[in-house]
Amino acid sequence: MNCTGVVAQRAVNDMIDAIIEELREEGGFTLSSFGTFTVCETKARQAINPRTGEAVDVSAGRTVRFKASPGLKQAV
Repeated sequence: MNCTGVVAQRAVNDMIDAIIEELREEGGFTLSSFGTFTVCETKARQAINPRTGEAVDVSAGRTVRFKASPGLKQAV
């Protein structure tokens, strides 16, 4: 790719925006040579504040998980 850093940054940002939109709409996104992103629900739980040792309630939510493709694992 023969382009400036600004153009490359814009292309990367556009790709990330497309992945985020796909995760919102479909709940998952796969790049076959890279890996799979999936949206997962997290349960409400109690955690411990490491600074004070006090119990903290953590509400349920959503997070993104990533699983690397076999090709990526082998390359690394």
